[in-house]
Amino acid sequence: MAILAAVVVMSLGCISAPEKKENVSAKENMSGKISTLRIGYQPSTHQIAEMVASEKGWWAEDLKPFGITNIKEFEFPTGVPEMQAMVAGELDMAYVGTAPPISAISAGLPAKIVAAVNINGSDLVLRPDLVYNGPASLAGLTIGTFPPGSIQDTVMKKWLMENGVDVSQVDIKAMDPGPAMSALSAGQIDGVFLPHPAPAIIVLKGKGKQAVASGEMWPNHACCSLVVTDKLIKEQPELVEQIIKTHIKATDYINANPEEAAQIYAKKTKANITEIQYSVKNWDGKWVSDPRVQVPSTLEYAKVDYEMKYTKRLLTEKDLFDTSLYEKVLGAEKSQ
Repeated sequence: MAILAAVVVMSLGCISAPEKKENVSAKENMSGKISTLRIGYQPSTHQIAEMVASEKGWWAEDLKPFGITNIKEFEFPTGVPEMQAMVAGELDMAYVGTAPPISAISAGLPAKIVAAVNINGSDLVLRPDLVYNGPASLAGLTIGTFPPGSIQDTVMKKWLMENGVDVSQVDIKAMDPGPAMSALSAGQIDGVFLPHPAPAIIVLKGKGKQAVASGEMWPNHACCSLVVTDKLIKEQPELVEQIIKTHIKATDYINANPEEAAQIYAKKTKANITEIQYSVKNWDGKWVSDPRVQVPSTLEYAKVDYEMKYTKRLLTEKDLFDTSLYEKVLGAEKSQ
């Protein structure tokens, strides 16, 4: 595991973990099953489902019959350090962008995507004084976005290449959302390509203007997913099924109650409610739970990552997904 962790750190990039992250081992009850469930997530409106399930007490309530007596949540700035934590054995499940697990699984992480979380939902935002005239107009500009191997990095580079723009002509800097927003506000960079709510916050503060939504770059592309360790899938499949059921319940709740979901997010992250409500109303994203809708674009991510040498082998659907538990849950719900 130590060797694997070192390999993944190199393949995903070296980004320090947030202060909230702790080295907490999964506790097991007398039957050998875990009693503490460790969940990773990011402060993005993409992942409100995790926050809704937490705020409503659904994680604790729904998973208690399966021996879970303690829920521990860990916040990460991006998917890169989140996957490093999973490689280190510090997470059992993670709400994370679909791309970072590709690098981690390619390097040997035993985990699978078991449910979708959202599609689309990121924006390219440029300085107010700049004029956007298509992808070619980004040549010579400096754009801050998530690290190589992330959703945003992959989507943007693929979009540039498909539009005949040499990626080397755009200075793409790997940055976490906070530093990227600060750099744009200070005029140190020309734009950012970030997941919501960051674009909404920038626009409302008058520090940038929306140029392109990620759904325009790549329609209905996979963004965040729910990743679970192979160990949990193999040893406690009923628990994973319930995790998926709770995730579906939270996702359906968000779609039915977006304003309350925005309030839950603002409370959880101590964000400005006006900015979050604006984000939820104006993003091009969609909260989903069916992993099968993410398979085509995720495999395309894997292909792009392989071609850009982020991974050493081309991963398949079998390498990345286990949709069987979702399908079982879906079948059970339809039969009721």
